[in-house]
Order: sequence, then structure tokens, then C-alpha cells
Amino acid sequence: MKFLLHCHAKPFIKWVGGKGQLLSQLEANVPTELHDEEFAYIEPFVGGGAMLFFMLQNFVNIKRVVINDINKNLTDAYKTIKEEPEGLVYRLKHIEQQYKAIADEEKQRAYYLEIRRRFNEEQLYRIDKTALLIFLNRTCFNGLYRENTKGFFNVPFGRYSKPTICNEEVIYADSELLNHYDVQILNGDFKETANHIDAFGLNFFYFDPPYRPLSETSSFKSYVKEEFNDDSQRDLADFCRALSTKDNVRWMLSNSDCSAKNPEDTFFEDIYSGFDIQRVYASRMVNANASKRGKLTELLIRNYTTKPQKEIIDKQFKIAL
Repeated sequence: MKFLLHCHAKPFIKWVGGKGQLLSQLEANVPTELHDEEFAYIEPFVGGGAMLFFMLQNFVNIKRVVINDINKNLTDAYKTIKEEPEGLVYRLKHIEQQYKAIADEEKQRAYYLEIRRRFNEEQLYRIDKTALLIFLNRTCFNGLYRENTKGFFNVPFGRYSKPTICNEEVIYADSELLNHYDVQILNGDFKETANHIDAFGLNFFYFDPPYRPLSETSSFKSYVKEEFNDDSQRDLADFCRALSTKDNVRWMLSNSDCSAKNPEDTFFEDIYSGFDIQRVYASRMVNANASKRGKLTELLIRNYTTKPQKEIIDKQFKIAL
């Protein structure tokens, strides 16, 4: 496959909770059938796509791919990269040239705020809005995506000295991969992905929803104006239970390990009672307080059991320590 030879496909955008540093642990816990049988891969909360691009490059038995996210700006970006990579690269290079020609930080901030205003207020072609989205993502504080109650992107300026705004190789590699599998890109409620289950073959769902906050002071519950609260988490758990009634569906879900922070908070252990629950180590780098960043455990919940690849789990455990 050509795309495997010239450039490694990976997320074209930074995303809170991205799974890049968890991929080996996730791989160790996927169903063993995926190595032997053809299957449909379905990701209802695609986010930055770390798991998506990993799966597409490492599992040769994938026959169909469906991704979804409630964030229309994000799913439009996937469509742009799939269908119009050349035009996107042209626009990003132009923006990058303009931005890096500005030497003064305050003028860079003013440029950023003007791009943010255009992104929020102007009616733009999809390709132009995607270019602005990637610029904002590469120059905003901590690479966050966050919307206010009006649905406006509101992350402040990030003060990066030399950000990479146009990663041409990644855009083309991602585009090639999305086209190779003719990835179907949905924008809506996660439950709509059930309509795309292959009735006659194996289906593997990977869920990476907005994480439940570890404490009441954690305010980051969603990337868009619609909050993903505890009722939403229960709704997702019910959806997963419904999927488990189908013999040809396997699913794996990631979320925060609330009981590690507070042993009395067994929210996920309760709503996913009866399913396989494991803990994996991950780095959290989005806290504004640097002292609160670092290694934490996260939950990995599955409707199947497999014997993990012990050497991978042991390696990750040693790195976490």
C-alpha cells in the first residue's frame, strides 16, 4: 500500500484526550478476531483520530470504516482532507507565511484574534473554515478546542514561537488513507452509528467520549456547546449494552478512572457492571497547572475478554512509573 511507504498518517489536529500515547495499550486489548477476520471499524467519537489512523495502518482485515463526531467543524475538516487536500495545503501555506512574517507577539495575537473572529462569525466555504480551524488549533492555548454556549470557539492565544501550521506530508498521508478505505464521515449523535453495523460480518466499535471530570472543579466536560454530562454517560452505557445483544459486535471504551481519585466514586463500575474493566496509564497534559499534569490511570471497558499481550502491558507500566 503506497500510503504505508512514504509517510506515516497521524492526527492532523491536536485534540484533548488524544490517544497517541495509549495506542500500544489499546492495541493489546482489541479483540483477537480482528487479526483473523474481516471487520467493519466504527468510531462514534473520532476526535483527533489517533486510534483511527492507527487501526487503518495496522489491521489489514478492515473492510469498511465509519467515523462520527458531533463537532461539525471537525467532521468537515476530515471531509476537506479526504476530498480537497491540495487546496487546503495551499491555504495553510499562505496563512503560515503571513503569520510567521509577524515578528511582534502582540501583533501575532491580534492576527490570531482576527482569524478567530472570522472563524466564528463569517460564512465560509468548508475548505476555508478548515484552514482557519487548523491555524487556530496550532496557535491557541494548549491546542484546545472549546466552544462557549453560543457555539463560538473561544480559546485564547497560545504564544508559540514557531508553530507548524501546514504539515503538508501529514495532510496528504491522511487524505490518501481516508480515500483508500473510503471512510464514511458522519456528523451527529453517537447512537446514529448503530445504523451502519454490518449485519453479516464482524463489527468493532471504539468509543472515546468526552471524559467524566475527576473532580467537581474540573470544568472541561465537552468540546462543543452541548455538555456531555452524567446523563450522557449513562445514555452511552445503555447504547453499549444494546450493542452487546448483537453477537457480531465487539466494543472497547475509554474514560476517566474516577474511583482512583475517589474510591467512593464508582460511577463507571456501576453503569458498566458486568463488562470487562481494566486500567491503563496515560499522560494528561492539558491542565493549566503544570503540577497537576502527569501519569494517571484511565479505564478501558470492553464487552469481551482477551488475554492482553503481557510484554506490551508490562512495558507501559514501567514507563508510567
